[in-house]
Amino acid sequence: MTTDPSSTRVPGRVISPAAYAALGEALTAIIWNKDAFERHLRGLLRGHPELLVHLNFGDIKRVVADELVDQLMADEDQYQEFTLWLMNEVASMESFPNLERQRNDRALHLERAYKAIADLRRFTAKYAAEQGERQKMREQFAHLRAAAEMRQGFSQALRELKAEFLAMQTSTNRQQRGRDFERFLHRLFRLFDLEPRLSYDLAHEQIDGALTFDTDDYIIEAKWWQEAVERKYVADLCEKIKDKGKNTLGLFISVSGFSRGARETYSTRTSFITLDGEDLFYILDQRIRLDEVLRHKKRHASETGSCFYPAREILASD
Repeated sequence: MTTDPSSTRVPGRVISPAAYAALGEALTAIIWNKDAFERHLRGLLRGHPELLVHLNFGDIKRVVADELVDQLMADEDQYQEFTLWLMNEVASMESFPNLERQRNDRALHLERAYKAIADLRRFTAKYAAEQGERQKMREQFAHLRAAAEMRQGFSQALRELKAEFLAMQTSTNRQQRGRDFERFLHRLFRLFDLEPRLSYDLAHEQIDGALTFDTDDYIIEAKWWQEAVERKYVADLCEKIKDKGKNTLGLFISVSGFSRGARETYSTRTSFITLDGEDLFYILDQRIRLDEVLRHKKRHASETGSCFYPAREILASD
């Protein structure tokens, strides 16, 4: 036996009069004896005693069933879901013990009951399909709402990182800004599920960090200097990359950008890509996603050999 649902109005759908009539006919047909009929109906309505108050079980079964159906129809706003449950509960009956025990006209009673149940099932099948569609729509709405909330949280996290990035620009303590920048990048990469690692030491070298993106591992060099990064510092990153696995690439981040010499040296052959302050601002300003930037930069490096592909050019090419 299913559980009586809470009485909740389902907008935009009304149970047809024919369905109510089929319910009344089925309630009358499934049980012959009045005492058994009363017990069965009281059991079905135990969650709604206010319906029982108006039923005169001293009357014939058909009248009692009609009284109940009239109440359900009159207050469909209140009882719609309960009525659907009641229809399903009655329509799910596959045997009729009370009728089986009857000596007179048992076959006739059973035939009437099976027909009444079959008629009712036509309506319950239809309403079940409609209910399935409503449930599907509710699930889709819930998914969209969850996605919207996630996007809102994602956008808020980027706004907070942007505020932090702008605040670091006013810092006069270079060493502290470097440490703050490292933690800032870790949170930014983690937000985009890039599996970042903070700085770590290897024999004879120090790595500013690492991340994984699209099956490739990147070792990170990050600088926030007043001046653009010169070629010799970029060359140091290339040396570190040589000693790593074949799927290891480099990501050089320089807020102040790269000198012309550095860009030209690695304009036709490169094992790394670059991010500068303007790129970071475009990402934090939510004009383009970090993963999209990295993907475009890597493709550009593979096709041209150049380490340098600004976010503004990526946006202009789309």
